Amino acid sequence: MSEDWNTKYGPRRVRRDPPTLDEAIFAAIGITDDLEAQAEIAASLMGMPLEEVLAEVKKVARTSARSATRVITGEQGAQRSIVVERRVVRKFGNDKRTGT
Repeated sequence: MSEDWNTKYGPRRVRRDPPTLDEAIFAAIGITDDLEAQAEIAASLMGMPLEEVLAEVKKVARTSARSATRVITGEQGAQRSIVVERRVVRKFGNDKRTGT
């Protein structure tokens, strides 16, 4: 979906995409720890039936239960937040520097 409007610099367009089910579940996990409540939140965000979303929430809960959550503590037990960003490496087919 997109929306157009005119500015003094010319027409502008903003693309708006609805959230995916995974994104809705991720948002619901950040709000509550209860699986039923997570499914209700995600279902309301997506406009999907609760039963379908509940099955996906349970799948995500099983996979996230396997991974360990790590908290780094510093001096006197103070917790620090760590942000991990993924760097995207773009490869171009014809690199003039290497001749490939």
